Amino acid sequence: MSAFSVDGLRVTVAGAARSGIAVAELLASRGAEVTISEARSVVPEADRLQALRARYPGPLSAPECLVGSPNDPEAEAFIRECRPDIVIARCKTLLKERVFSIPRRGTFVLHPGICPEYRNAHGCFWAVACGDLDNVGATLLRIDRGVDTGPVFGYFRVTPNPAHESHAVLQHRAVLDNLDGIRDALIAVNAGTAAAIDTRGHASATWGQPWLTAALRARRRALRPRGAEGGAPHVTTAAHRS
Repeated sequence: MSAFSVDGLRVTVAGAARSGIAVAELLASRGAEVTISEARSVVPEADRLQALRARYPGPLSAPECLVGSPNDPEAEAFIRECRPDIVIARCKTLLKERVFSIPRRGTFVLHPGICPEYRNAHGCFWAVACGDLDNVGATLLRIDRGVDTGPVFGYFRVTPNPAHESHAVLQHRAVLDNLDGIRDALIAVNAGTAAAIDTRGHASATWGQPWLTAALRARRRALRPRGAEGGAPHVTTAAHRS
């Protein structure tokens, strides 16, 4: 590739992603006058992380057990030895009843989706894909023998920005943005004062892996100018399985 010069050219690079910085550096090395315009949210991500670290300074010293699966006999023996009131399962593995039934108050999961409408996998993705933006978030539920069918003790919704946030970001935000509410719900469960939310009459559906076509439709819808949607987004409760 031959060298080139852009002396006198004024360029503004929008955003501070690594690729944008690389372009800015290249143009500057060829003589361009480069400025970087970084879009910042009301609470920048770095500031939010710093605030979380200050509020939750680090993990407590606690016993650990490293196993290949939370259903291994070693894991079961470890949980029994600890005699917990509550277990929080932060794993994708479906727990065996001999494991999830050990805690006095039960084993709970923060499911990345609103249940029972978005059970099984990638609930945040499918809510956005269906245009059901009021139902993007996490569900605190107690594990039973089914798949995300246990009693619900809390919904922790977020307001999504589908044009700029992936479903992975949304499902993490559903937890990090609601830590206080999750804490309060678990304290109430342990105290025996929490009542399960009545979900009778709610549509129930199981979902699977994200579809590229669904992701592209959601992205296109999110990027349309306001007023150009051509009606309300289509919402479906049909089950999608991987």
